[in-house]
Amino acid sequence: MIDWRIFHKETTCSTNNDALSGSHGDVFTADFQTAGRGRIGHKWLSTAGMNLAMSAVVDVSSLSLESASTFPLVVGLAVARGLNRFLTRHNALVKWPNDIFVDGRKVAGVLCERHGDNLIAGVGVNVMQKEFPEEIASRATSLALFENKAFSVDVVRGAILEELAVCYEKWVSLGFEALYEELSMIDFLKSRAIAVRQTDDDPSPVEGVCGGIQKDGSLDVGGEKVFAGEAHVEEVL
Repeated sequence: MIDWRIFHKETTCSTNNDALSGSHGDVFTADFQTAGRGRIGHKWLSTAGMNLAMSAVVDVSSLSLESASTFPLVVGLAVARGLNRFLTRHNALVKWPNDIFVDGRKVAGVLCERHGDNLIAGVGVNVMQKEFPEEIASRATSLALFENKAFSVDVVRGAILEELAVCYEKWVSLGFEALYEELSMIDFLKSRAIAVRQTDDDPSPVEGVCGGIQKDGSLDVGGEKVFAGEAHVEEVL
């Protein structure tokens, strides 16, 4: 198991940026990020001290680039597992490629980046925040808001890191297929009509009924494969 080492700041630009100096097992956290990032240039909006912002560093020198490309989904599974320790009414589901949803709303996001032989797993979880900016209020939730009780950010962090260590070891030793069955059972998009966009204003999205996450980490959209890191997904209303 990984012996995680925690490095905490009250304020930082981005925990993923801090993690660039890290080595295997290092975890960088902050109460507030001045420039928290999501995929394709999106900002991560979070109230200071209310939520979990962390970036964990793991070694992937033994893995091929193809194998390493499934890491965001491995992290997503670990986050869902960790959050499900605290949820009583609904399970956390993985929304390909990098979000965690509870009862149709986003509770967490993942941003993974390669740096040499390391992969940085950036994780943001809405833990105690109960009010959100108007532009995301209808789509976001938190553990506290959903369960109507208080949670410790440090305890949530510990649960997720425990699950990440387990998932990482299984992934490295046995491959993505060893986690695939469990991941497919918590696939938020499967069987939904969706549109996959390369950018927010992509004029030619890939549309169709989602066949689910595939064993190579791609998403089946109407029989066409779309690979993680290349697309933004929105459900068709």
